[in-house]
Amino acid sequence: QRLKAAVHYTVGCLCQEVEEDKGVRFSKQSIAAISETTFRQCEIFAKDLEMFARHAKRTTVNTEDVKLLARRSSSLLKYITQKSEELSLNNMEQKHKKKKKSSAAKGERTPGEGEAAVTENEDSNMS
Repeated sequence: QRLKAAVHYTVGCLCQEVEEDKGVRFSKQSIAAISETTFRQCEIFAKDLEMFARHAKRTTVNTEDVKLLARRSSSLLKYITQKSEELSLNNMEQKHKKKKKSSAAKGERTPGEGEAAVTENEDSNMS
């Protein structure tokens, strides 16, 4: 119910933007109809995505499933593909930065220092 209300609110906001841009008015009934149609289409999309993943013997929906769903709209498919590539590049950059930070933190100690600390600990525990 909360999700349906959120969809209705978002559709209302989008309709307001269109009203301001195009000078067109939307009745409350038309906003409600658009909201209901949008919600039902999202339910269909969710079921399709779940079936695509299940067909591939997976339990998680991935970007390839979303691309398959968007295949009938070339502009949407192009947009999703572009965003997917941007996200993968950002993820790779973040992993690379984390790797550099962790290797820099490890590089502050010399290999012998770490071994000496462990040996001292073991010696004090034996006493």
